[in-house]
Amino acid sequence: EVQLVESGGGLVQAGGSLRLSCAASGFTFDDYAIGWFRQAPGKEREGVSCITISDGWTYYADSVKGRFTISSDNAKNTVYLQMNSLKPEDTAVYYCAAKLGEPMPPDATMGHRSDFGSWGQGTQVTVSS
Repeated sequence: EVQLVESGGGLVQAGGSLRLSCAASGFTFDDYAIGWFRQAPGKEREGVSCITISDGWTYYADSVKGRFTISSDNAKNTVYLQMNSLKPEDTAVYYCAAKLGEPMPPDATMGHRSDFGSWGQGTQVTVSS
């Protein structure tokens, strides 16, 4: 059974940092891509970042580029999202999700949320001004 468990959310002041973790189990980690999405109240769920485990390809939404860093620890089957210089508009529930990985050109996007078949339960990130 595929399981994704997020952790690391919390309350932080603007300009601060948080590191989210996504612990994966129940599938062959190297075969997948892990994405981070977020959903703020009243807004649609949007893609934030993605990593292909096998080759390390990464993607960042323009809104987080230069502030967020995605990485993976293959020994721990865990993907991290380091979030720096946080802004109030980063406040949302953050979800990690998995889809089968494939070679991606450097300028590719992470795809739509419907491409991801397995989801975690989410973790709340609140950035105060």
